Amino acid sequence: MKVGISYWMFEGGLEGKVPVLEALEQAKGLGYDSIELSIARSGVLTDAVTEAECREIAAAAQKIGIEISSLASIESWSLSPTASDPKVRKAIVEFTRKALQVTMWLGADVYLFIPGGVDVFFLPDAEVIPYDVCYQRVRDAVRKILPTAEKVGVTLALENVWNKFLLSPLEARDFIDSFGSKHVGAYFDVGNVMLTGYPEQWIRILGKRIKRVHIKDFKRSVGTVEGFVDLVDGDVDFAAVKAALSRIGYRKYVTAEILPYAAGRLEKTAAAMRKIFS
Repeated sequence: MKVGISYWMFEGGLEGKVPVLEALEQAKGLGYDSIELSIARSGVLTDAVTEAECREIAAAAQKIGIEISSLASIESWSLSPTASDPKVRKAIVEFTRKALQVTMWLGADVYLFIPGGVDVFFLPDAEVIPYDVCYQRVRDAVRKILPTAEKVGVTLALENVWNKFLLSPLEARDFIDSFGSKHVGAYFDVGNVMLTGYPEQWIRILGKRIKRVHIKDFKRSVGTVEGFVDLVDGDVDFAAVKAALSRIGYRKYVTAEILPYAAGRLEKTAAAMRKIFS
């Protein structure tokens, strides 16, 4: 497996302020094999980027010796595909179609998609969507996005996040399978399931549906967002995670996504990733 880092881990990454070339060089210098870039409506990489600009980024990455594993976006939190406003739902579908094209231009084949949710855990004033309504709206969004994913050859990988939606690996498995397309898969976040489950069980059940993996650690005794900690400082059984990934034949990227930025964290994470996945 190849160890990677999320663009969001860099100082200013969540705000889209780090120049892409700088992020590529930093990731390589820290010893990572790959980087997951981020796209948004504002920042250094947006949905208005051109094919030529993306090809330049891909060429620069190749020259530096760092792979672009995937593309991610946080736009689904503010432009939720489960929002009650149909204009918002339409906007995220259009954005995601563009993002899939950008993913292909960058030479990657997986796009991380946050599938909205029943609520937004870090926005207490956000609307609460009934679970069954949420389910149908995500289905509708994926159906509208899927033709673009299939056309450009990029997998729309739904990430398990703290959105009170798809709360079990059985439900997540069946939801993905319901589309009958190899271009809908799972972006599995190891730390995000620790509050209510066991990552090794999710990995076994989701199996080949897992297209990319996020790595982070979590302390169950904390039980809030403050429970996310540096690798090996929490309760994730990384030996079990590694064994489960091996059993399903996963040989792709494992990408660290540990937020927020903290001095020394990038270096500490790189060392831990090498130790865990060596």
